[in-house]
Amino acid sequence: MPDLRIEFRNVTKRFPPRGAGAQPVVAVQNVSVSIGDGEIVALIGPSGCGKSTLLNMGSGLYLPSDGEVRIDGQLVSGPNPQVAFMLQKDLLLPWRTIQQNAEFGLEVRGMPARERRERAKALLAKCHLAGFENHYPHQLSGGMRQRAALARTLAVDPVVLLMDEPFSALDAQTKMVLQQDLARTLAAEKKTALLITHDLVESITLADRVLVMSQRPGTIIEEIRLDDLPDRDNPMVRRSRPRVHEYAARLMELLHIYDTADARAV
Repeated sequence: MPDLRIEFRNVTKRFPPRGAGAQPVVAVQNVSVSIGDGEIVALIGPSGCGKSTLLNMGSGLYLPSDGEVRIDGQLVSGPNPQVAFMLQKDLLLPWRTIQQNAEFGLEVRGMPARERRERAKALLAKCHLAGFENHYPHQLSGGMRQRAALARTLAVDPVVLLMDEPFSALDAQTKMVLQQDLARTLAAEKKTALLITHDLVESITLADRVLVMSQRPGTIIEEIRLDDLPDRDNPMVRRSRPRVHEYAARLMELLHIYDTADARAV
């Protein structure tokens, strides 16, 4: 595996009980995941299995109850500036222009104004938002706002991107376009990413590996490597390959989406 960027080492997360007589909630249990430089790994599993909890521990927003998380070999003990989060909602600041939103993280870090303007503008252009720098979020479509959120995320040059269903709120056509943009941008920027999605085809077309989690307490029950699927930077081409359907059927079987006999018939 290439140089490791993010590692979860035997991670368990327990939340305190709520109410008298309640038991602690074990969200994830004994999870070990290593992601190398430039890899994209997709994480799928039933709702409530701890996927977002893992991302929160990866970013340092939560600390593990047991085990440890490391970024570039360094123990994560709190919010980590080497990690950037992209969520379902764009969370753009409505009073700032798209350019100002893309600069926000750099501004917080104290980057000189000229330098941050140039970096943000270049990333907005890569995200197909050239000419919209001075627009406000309410003037853009949902897909354009997510592109702006991606530019803002990449602007701080994170070691690892954590993405929690970034396209789930978009219509199918816009989602496919954004998947294409994301794949090409991550490849061009040589970024490492951990992606949560409930869209099985999205996981297959964007990732190098898919990790499948069990019901809570979440554990990794299977890893599916996608080495025989080329064109990771071109999801629309990858989507058309016959093996995608075989992998999707296997994921459905693992998640018990339909009967095993039906899965074999796909």
